[in-house]
Amino acid sequence: MKLIANGRIWIETIEGPFLGYGRIELLEKIGELGSLKKAATAMKLSYRQAWDFVDQMNKRTGHPLVIMERGGKNGGGASLTPKGEAAIRLFHELNTSFQQFLVTAAARMEEWP
Repeated sequence: MKLIANGRIWIETIEGPFLGYGRIELLEKIGELGSLKKAATAMKLSYRQAWDFVDQMNKRTGHPLVIMERGGKNGGGASLTPKGEAAIRLFHELNTSFQQFLVTAAARMEEWP
């Protein structure tokens, strides 16, 4: 019998989920596309759901991760703040460490009788 260590990482606050794979992808899409609507469409999310995720992240960190600009003549848009960019980097660093932990755990389980 082969045992496998498995898991996913996410970051929470006392209020609930803060960052996970989906929210990080949303932040990355906002940074890439410059628009919450385009990011939501690319991820097959409703605009409202994407808005709620961004609103929760902005409120739970105490520092906005995304700045929203209202539509109008130039169409508005969305952009990542330096804190938003840092959140993406932090999540990827933590995820890399977590994946390395899983590899180490799997190797240890191979030694198990």
